[in-house]
Amino acid sequence: MQFNFTKFSKIYYIVSAILIIASIASLFTYGLKFGIEFVGGSNMQVDFSQARPSNENIQDTLKAFNLGEIIVQPTGQNGAIMQFKGVDEATHQQILAELNKANPLTEKSFQYIGASVGQELRNKTELAIFLALVAITLYIAFAFRKVSKPVSSWKYGVASLLALIHDIIVPLGIFSILGHFYNVEITIPIIAALLTILGFSVHDTIVIFDRIRENILRRGMGQFEDTVNLSLTQTLGRSISTVLTVEFVLVSLYFFGGETLKYFALALIIGITSGAYSSIFIASPLLVSWYKHSLNKQ
Repeated sequence: MQFNFTKFSKIYYIVSAILIIASIASLFTYGLKFGIEFVGGSNMQVDFSQARPSNENIQDTLKAFNLGEIIVQPTGQNGAIMQFKGVDEATHQQILAELNKANPLTEKSFQYIGASVGQELRNKTELAIFLALVAITLYIAFAFRKVSKPVSSWKYGVASLLALIHDIIVPLGIFSILGHFYNVEITIPIIAALLTILGFSVHDTIVIFDRIRENILRRGMGQFEDTVNLSLTQTLGRSISTVLTVEFVLVSLYFFGGETLKYFALALIIGITSGAYSSIFIASPLLVSWYKHSLNKQ
């Protein structure tokens, strides 16, 4: 049985446009809340011997040190992760002593990152994502160079690039909202998740495009729209099973993987879901839309 995926292309485009516009609006309104890896500061993790004080009590205890905004994130049964502006070792020891007065504790880790180091890391991260997008686009255009009809090979690359941009902007928009309302920060693990999303999404897109290429070479030119729908039908089961298998693991990580992996898993859940949608309902229908547009011009 062959499904007519491209019949409702306009609906797919509208849904994606709404998601992208909402995400961009959120990014402009709220921005992204970067972790200390990117903006610099101090990160301290402690375990209290007794019941963990409330976030407000910890913040009140540390007010005298003039640490700027103090973010307290509970972890484990009695632990807490505190983030504040960069401090020297003397102030670090004073903070520990002050916290220890009311409730004995054990320091698990302390990390200080300078602002210049954080900015350099942020610039390198942006460059890494940009180069990954360009490299993927060029690779796809090169891989499909022998299939120049009825759609030019470079359009395969551009379609995959648009799908990848979709898959990056949507998670970033959601994380800008989470950062504004729940203090969720963009950290190194989340950047790693975004790069993983790029690889996973383009892999799914390439599988579909490769099936389109095989069907064109095997069946001849024929009706391009029918060839695309046939290719999507043939790869649909594989795409769904692959995505669901990964999602089951990620959902388990989100709920049972601890605080460190929680938002890494969430970023992957959002991105891989978006990637599956864009591979099936955006990238391939775009090829058909371009093909129809070319026919109309002729």
